[in-house]
Amino acid sequence: MRLDRLLCHLRFVKTRGAAQRWIAEGHIRRNGQRVTRQDQPIGIGDVLTLPLRTRVLPVEILALPARRGSATEARACYRPLDAGVSIAIAGGETAPEEGSAQP
Repeated sequence: MRLDRLLCHLRFVKTRGAAQRWIAEGHIRRNGQRVTRQDQPIGIGDVLTLPLRTRVLPVEILALPARRGSATEARACYRPLDAGVSIAIAGGETAPEEGSAQP
């Protein structure tokens, strides 16, 4: 399955056009390698690293969806690999103020 179709079917983007722009900007990684082609083939077991609004989400592809279904159907096709730990994107967190104690 093409990466742009997969991102749309898994509901990470609303349209394939949006997925194609996201891919062309070079923000997505497949198995640790930057992806810049929207026709990049994706298979079961591949790991995608996706930059969302305020965090980075690594996911493992468990199944390839046949269509853009409900959010529940989409979530059944991938598994988040961050185990509930959010990886903040640079600039997303504020630095501690001077003089404040760090635990």
